[in-house]
Amino acid sequence: VYVIGIDVGGTFTDFVVAREGQPPRYFKTASTPNDPSEGLMTGLNDAASAHDLSLEDFLASADMIIHGSTVATNTLVERKGARVGLITTDGFRDLLEMREGLKEDRYNLRMTPVEPLVPRYLRTEVPERVLSDGSVKFPLDEDALNAAIDGLKDEGVEALSVCFLFSYLNSAHEDRVGEIIQAKFPGMYTSLSSQVIPQIKEFDRLSTTVINSYVGPVLGRYLENLQERLTSYRQAGDFLIMQSNGGVAPIEDSRRLAVRSILSGPAGGVSGAAAYGRLAGTSNIIAFDMGGTSTDISLIENGEPHLSTEKFEAGWKISVPMIDIHTMGAGGGSIASVGPGGIMQVGPESAGALPGPASYGKGGDRPTVTDANLALGYLDPGNFLGGSAKLDVSLAEKAVEEHVARPTGLSMIEAAEGISEVVSTSIAEGIRLMSVQRGVDPRRFTMMAFGGAAGLQAGKVARQLQVEKVIIPAAAAVLSAHGMLSTDLKYDYSRSHPAALLGMDLNSVENIVAGMESEGRGKLLGQGVPEANIEVTISADMRYLDQIYEVNVPIPDLSQNADTLLKQWAENFHRRYQELYSYSQSEQEIRLVTLRASVVGRLPKLDPPPVDNGTATDVKEKGRRNIYLGGWVEAPVYEIGGLSPGSSVVGPAILESDFTTVLVEAGDWATIDPHGGIELKVSLETTGSADAATDRPDPVTLAVVEHRLESIAKEMTEVMLRTAMSQILNSSRDFSTAILDADCQLVAQGEGIPVHVSALPVAGAAVRDYFGDTISD
Repeated sequence: VYVIGIDVGGTFTDFVVAREGQPPRYFKTASTPNDPSEGLMTGLNDAASAHDLSLEDFLASADMIIHGSTVATNTLVERKGARVGLITTDGFRDLLEMREGLKEDRYNLRMTPVEPLVPRYLRTEVPERVLSDGSVKFPLDEDALNAAIDGLKDEGVEALSVCFLFSYLNSAHEDRVGEIIQAKFPGMYTSLSSQVIPQIKEFDRLSTTVINSYVGPVLGRYLENLQERLTSYRQAGDFLIMQSNGGVAPIEDSRRLAVRSILSGPAGGVSGAAAYGRLAGTSNIIAFDMGGTSTDISLIENGEPHLSTEKFEAGWKISVPMIDIHTMGAGGGSIASVGPGGIMQVGPESAGALPGPASYGKGGDRPTVTDANLALGYLDPGNFLGGSAKLDVSLAEKAVEEHVARPTGLSMIEAAEGISEVVSTSIAEGIRLMSVQRGVDPRRFTMMAFGGAAGLQAGKVARQLQVEKVIIPAAAAVLSAHGMLSTDLKYDYSRSHPAALLGMDLNSVENIVAGMESEGRGKLLGQGVPEANIEVTISADMRYLDQIYEVNVPIPDLSQNADTLLKQWAENFHRRYQELYSYSQSEQEIRLVTLRASVVGRLPKLDPPPVDNGTATDVKEKGRRNIYLGGWVEAPVYEIGGLSPGSSVVGPAILESDFTTVLVEAGDWATIDPHGGIELKVSLETTGSADAATDRPDPVTLAVVEHRLESIAKEMTEVMLRTAMSQILNSSRDFSTAILDADCQLVAQGEGIPVHVSALPVAGAAVRDYFGDTISD
């Protein structure tokens, strides 16, 4: 009996085939963007052949197939979704374009507004009105509704979205619209906001509901066609779809709530990192996935990935629970350049697959991170991607020389080292900012690096963050597919219930929570999950009065005494707020906003057996080559697959496999863990720079300092925004944050109002002059 994980990416489709008591086997095949199922079936056929089985026999023996894909993501990003019609409350037709009333890029005077997913002529208004207490002021005008539905159908819409004001408190009008739509046009794909996301915040609910209708028909057709193909080959086991929240769901649930699959593929990688962390005995992890174009960063705390309900994808807000993944434009293909003032920059522009880095020899002439690492000797030019590609060192060196070394006055090799340092700093600051925003200290976490480009930068990034241990899993090249085999069935529910914590109607809270839990349990029991394997977690989004950003906290046992319950609930909130923002306000009124329930059905897992590659004494060099680490050194090169568990390698050294290369710097050492992964111990000792005493720092130091200061300024902005109790600040965002030097000249600024740029130095000087030498007090 086999269990199969499948991750369809933009370039490759990855497969992991697991069987009880045997090591998992990995397969890769080229993706087929026009019809992803073609590449998927090709890969399954390859896997069947590798097991000496026909495709029919192989699929008939598959107890479970878990599939993650970029179909929903690509549909949204490429704007190839369904033709959607919107039905909304009279007077709210243009909310989709008004958004939150803010321009995403405030400094771009010519910014093109985000094109709405539903054009105005397909957005219709219907007379009805539910008030903020859930009572009905105006009943639903069914004559106007029928005319609106008929008009949209005549325009050829494939799907409908319905979003009425305050329907999260009273869904009767939306429910009636859904009944009428199905009676008139059976099978019409319909999204009701009260079913997709019954939460407060009108634009969040509208945007999420429209996205669901936009991607749902496309994802549904793909999944249904794929299921038919698999069934024709006698596949009879469970076929589950990876969700953005890190769980899995059956096809019908995935089709109906397609918006929950937007981050299907990346979520598998984070789930894989959490699962490998359990094998390695570590529960606090920074997941660091560095590919060719970008780096994905996420946090796993106490074995569970952090979730977010505020995510923008392709310019549109998604407010269903998703694994909190921060994407940066820093990958192996990121282009290095020199900006104003001679400061080195790396990314976000990427060379892509075509023309690719200069060393590919496909017409690219601008230096990338890959070119820099090749010039530094870290990569084997004759064994890139397992020998399937060759790299040209001379082209890499020429690109670095022309575009970075000459403009900065550095030697070619110093410029290459600078590129590697700058991209590492950029990633480290991204991790630092994300960690601080979520109230965690990265120094108490283990970094888990995967993706083809992560192994060369992981040690540098960890050293800057003062993280002592890095783990590079054995399945790093296919971790997303591998992670899908470690997931569970999972349903997330939410219901907004705005109320002051003190004096709240606890019976209403208990009824809402019980309803969400009952619905989730019913789904899981209907899918054959034993009662003993069902786990429920309840929590609440809360905030202080006059704030608009909530903090999620666990809900205490609802069955206890009311006074004890409310006291413990308030303490939970104050404690979490303190962790996030370093202070709390115990005298402030606490508001409950949204109740949440996560209902999980645990699935059986197939943990891989320990690897047996021989004894720990079998550490044999593959060869030696010169690498640059502040100076040229001859370093041994090892084949990762040839090292047995317990084997240790002291830096400087290079570890290689077909799909990844790991740099072990001087003072660091790498050990092969029992499952074939690499545990990298990072030396945190630092040495002073030879240029420290010069009047002007070198371009690399300038770039590093610039990234650090910008990160601090952004952190200041984020904290101001989330803790402000003024609507002028948290809604209009009429504020700015900045770092000034001793002369009150602007050094770094967070996102804010552009007009403040010229005022900040003047204001800073006034504050300095007023307080004088006591300003530090």
